[in-house]
Amino acid sequence: MSESKAHDLLTEWKKDSYAFGYDVLGKVGGYAGSLGKSSILVCSTSEWAKEPTKTIMDALEAEGVRCTRVLGARPNCPQEDLYRVALSVKMGEPDFIVAFGGGSTIDCAKAASVLATYDASDVGRALGADWFDACSINPYFGTGNVSSVKKSTGREPIPVIAVQTYSGSAAHLTKYSNITDPAAGQKKLIVDDAIIPRYAVFDYGITCNSPRSLTLDGGLDGISHIWEVFMGATGAVYYEKIEEIAKTGIGLIVGNLQTAIRDKGNVEARTAIGLGTDLGGYAIMIGGTNGPHLGSFSLIDYLSHGRACAILLPYYTVFFSDMIQGQLRTISPIFKEAGFVDEKIDGLSGRDLGEEVAKGMIEYNRSLGFPTTLSEAGVDEAVMGKMLEAAKNPQLKMKLLNMPVPLDPKEGDIEKYMKGVLEAAFTGKLSSIKSKRS
Repeated sequence: MSESKAHDLLTEWKKDSYAFGYDVLGKVGGYAGSLGKSSILVCSTSEWAKEPTKTIMDALEAEGVRCTRVLGARPNCPQEDLYRVALSVKMGEPDFIVAFGGGSTIDCAKAASVLATYDASDVGRALGADWFDACSINPYFGTGNVSSVKKSTGREPIPVIAVQTYSGSAAHLTKYSNITDPAAGQKKLIVDDAIIPRYAVFDYGITCNSPRSLTLDGGLDGISHIWEVFMGATGAVYYEKIEEIAKTGIGLIVGNLQTAIRDKGNVEARTAIGLGTDLGGYAIMIGGTNGPHLGSFSLIDYLSHGRACAILLPYYTVFFSDMIQGQLRTISPIFKEAGFVDEKIDGLSGRDLGEEVAKGMIEYNRSLGFPTTLSEAGVDEAVMGKMLEAAKNPQLKMKLLNMPVPLDPKEGDIEKYMKGVLEAAFTGKLSSIKSKRS
């Protein structure tokens, strides 16, 4: 029933621009036929990718599309990988790009399509960037900057067909591109409707080859996407829609992730995780993530993105608890049914309810063999200062505003409140979290 509901929600959202399920890789060809006759395929050269890559290339060839292959991005898409791919796209002048990979490769292709479409003079005129900055990806970080250049020039970015390989980021469905500056150890974000892939394909069967760690990280990233958006939805016009997504998506992931890691080839569990994390993509297209995602951007030297979000999520849940009572009552039955919270939760309210749900999330993470604090995960406590400073970056302001309890750096809120949340995330002591209302 939940799978059917998830399928209906995704079809309602993406209509005929998204092919998902099993044995759907060949549908890349049909999408490609509407975009032109020359393409660049940004993909992995790993052994596991050979067979599906051949399927994609055969589908392109059947449509008479010429295809040049380019190596995709490493985890978190370092800037140098982006510039390498963008140069290949610029020189190749394709009609469209096919990105076959996980979130990093798809994010790379989205950003590369922008860099290959617009030159420095375009960026300077539209965004007021100086020449040196306009030659880089930097002016595009933040919200809506690609659209500003698009409007100024009257040119669309090169279309992207995104072919996902693992359940988690939902990069194939969304307006986000995460790019990392390795020298600073900091991930930055482009948020723009102009970079949503024109078409998307996800064959859930491919995820049966995913290693245990990637399956876990991706599933928990999907929960973070949905729960962060749902937490921030109080009073929003989309509340009922995100509530529906949360019940379905979080239920599918919590109910099936353990089975998926015990039985790698379990088709039903893999389908459920794929549908649930895709709903995470739907969630972040109608609302925004907040604290856990913001914190994860500063932890790339220590943790995968999904793992960082999973550790931070319960502690922000406590911080927001007074403002998310309806949301807590919606998802608490999911963790109760799975055995991670007990019957007494039904009579709780306020912070008490938030703490019990957070403890259930922590127990769920522990049951998966995940660390439940940043210290347990091996993160140096000195990184807390970097996380607090990064939260003040104007390019990440949307994460602070998406919070159910908005934080204003100018009012000293980062030190007053976020610091306590991060201290709890390092130690596991929920008492460190100070309510902004107090």
